[in-house]
Amino acid sequence: MRLDHIYHNILICYAKSALAISWAKKMVVHIVKLAVGIEDIAHLVQKQKARMKRDNALVHTTRNTPVRSNEILDGGSIFWVIKKFVRVRQRIISIETGVDSESRRSCFFVLDTKLIKTEMKEFKAFQGWRYFRDEEIPPDLNEIRSSGMTDEELPLDMRLELKTLGLL
Repeated sequence: MRLDHIYHNILICYAKSALAISWAKKMVVHIVKLAVGIEDIAHLVQKQKARMKRDNALVHTTRNTPVRSNEILDGGSIFWVIKKFVRVRQRIISIETGVDSESRRSCFFVLDTKLIKTEMKEFKAFQGWRYFRDEEIPPDLNEIRSSGMTDEELPLDMRLELKTLGLL
């Protein structure tokens, strides 16, 4: 076997592994979180406006810092589960660590103020937050509207019931 052929094969292997590494680094990871005590999207907006007015920033505090912070900050969002359904998301702008008002170690998700409605996706109750992979997330409603499909004209109670029955 010729030496230039060996070098050629080494270069191809190197290029493939570099491509795989760069692709893996670009994988976006999201967070899903229950919006405890929130009745609907309007209620979430009201609570967040009050928090913005009080704190001059929109920050969600949690105890656990995500290990995959870099992947979240590469375009990830927090998806809010309201009344058993993912309904809306917000981009996560930054992730900070520190201590909360009770001197406990905490993680702070700094959120974009813009709420983006999503297709309703049923989600069972859980504690804390979970990673939400890109392939699991529901599409944004503006993507659905552009395709001509929408169920937003239906009353909320009817949409929830139809979604629970698997008809939406």
